[in-house]
Amino acid sequence: MKYFFKLLVPVLLIYLTFSCEKDEFYTSSNAKLKFSNDTVLFDTVFTTIGSATKQLIVKNPYKNSIRISSIYLAGGESSPYRLNIDGYSGIKLNNIELRSKDSLYIFIEVTIDPTNQNLPMVVKDSIVFSFNNNIQDVNLVSWGQDVHILNSQIIQTETWINDKPYLIYNYLFIDTASTLTIEAGVKLHFHNQSRMYVAGTMISNGTFESPVIFTGDRLEEMYNDIPGQWDGIWLLPGSKDNVINFSEIRNAIIGIQVDTLANTDNPTLLLSNSKIENMTSTGVYAQGTTIEAYNTVIANCGQFATALTLGGSYEFNHCTFANYWGYSSRTTPSILINNYYIDIYGNTQIRSLSKAYFGNCIIYGNKESEIFLDKNSAGEFNYAFDYSLIKIEPTINTGNTENYINILKNVDPKFNDPYNNDYELDTLSPAKDFGKIQIGLSFPLDIYLNNRTIDNGPDIGAFERVETK
Repeated sequence: MKYFFKLLVPVLLIYLTFSCEKDEFYTSSNAKLKFSNDTVLFDTVFTTIGSATKQLIVKNPYKNSIRISSIYLAGGESSPYRLNIDGYSGIKLNNIELRSKDSLYIFIEVTIDPTNQNLPMVVKDSIVFSFNNNIQDVNLVSWGQDVHILNSQIIQTETWINDKPYLIYNYLFIDTASTLTIEAGVKLHFHNQSRMYVAGTMISNGTFESPVIFTGDRLEEMYNDIPGQWDGIWLLPGSKDNVINFSEIRNAIIGIQVDTLANTDNPTLLLSNSKIENMTSTGVYAQGTTIEAYNTVIANCGQFATALTLGGSYEFNHCTFANYWGYSSRTTPSILINNYYIDIYGNTQIRSLSKAYFGNCIIYGNKESEIFLDKNSAGEFNYAFDYSLIKIEPTINTGNTENYINILKNVDPKFNDPYNNDYELDTLSPAKDFGKIQIGLSFPLDIYLNNRTIDNGPDIGAFERVETK
């Protein structure tokens, strides 16, 4: 036992000596902390809506500890940002010891107060680190706007004016026998997985100068052309007399889904002077309904630009269907037309296609064929491409003048820059002056209000090329 105590005493002395010794701190004024980012950039934050939490990692790269005198928000009490530093919430924390090679985690949130201005605003602050008579900081940057906020909202008949944007969470439901009128210049921003359902009527009444915009709620420039940011617009069975004019629908999964026939007197959807672009799935998905469209661009979709399914009646004049999807490998054509479906019992149900008419249109893309005619011979299947440029399987016989009237087959339309969403016509485009004059006279102004009737003939597609001298 005495040998045990003889051994124990020096061990205890060594332990006490080291345990009483204070940590050595690196005190050089040249010391620099390392940060995971020099700027913490938030997604666009709409006023009164708290942002997602962002994380900043602060690392001590040295062999000795660093004592940080204080970490604080430069904006102080008036800052819209909030910090959580290793469990402490506030705007400032003093005397933080950061051990050698260790890391400190800071979580940041922001809420932007309303300004009642219909303008984007940049909200900035910084996190300041004071130590060793030295200052470092990390920038905090957010964008925000004042908005109307609608969360799982059912609305009756009303009109939306262009005073500030509308931000939709979860869904917006236009009730049966109700009409939502959206005036020129209104911007609708849909949060992830949000959708507009129309059981009644929706009238999107934009103008060339002030189109109505339907898009996601990510307003950073990098999200301008990213598809799949929200679910889309669904015109439900029984919805009727919908009008979309001078409107842009962007970056959804399905741009517009138009369900079964509401009435035979008027189209379920009248679509004009509009752009439907960058859909993960389909631009216009029609199911046994009626659509009339003109001067419209439907482009850049992961599956179909337009799917006309379960029969129905459809008429497109001076429309451009252009699919140069580049986010993944697209295996489907731009245009699908069929007249049947398979029910849950595996039985084929015929739905008559009374009309699928394309007059003075362009259907083109980066696949070998951009049209699939999925016909069941047991049912009515009426379609026609009239004075249109189409890209179709080369082996298909297009000599039938009932279905193919003076077409341009598999000829490059020479868009200006289709991979950058510019589907206007190049000066050498074969689509120039090719259109049927009677159709041009029925739709004398193009999507940009250029006159189609003052040269040798109307250009096909949504754009009339205007040569500059």
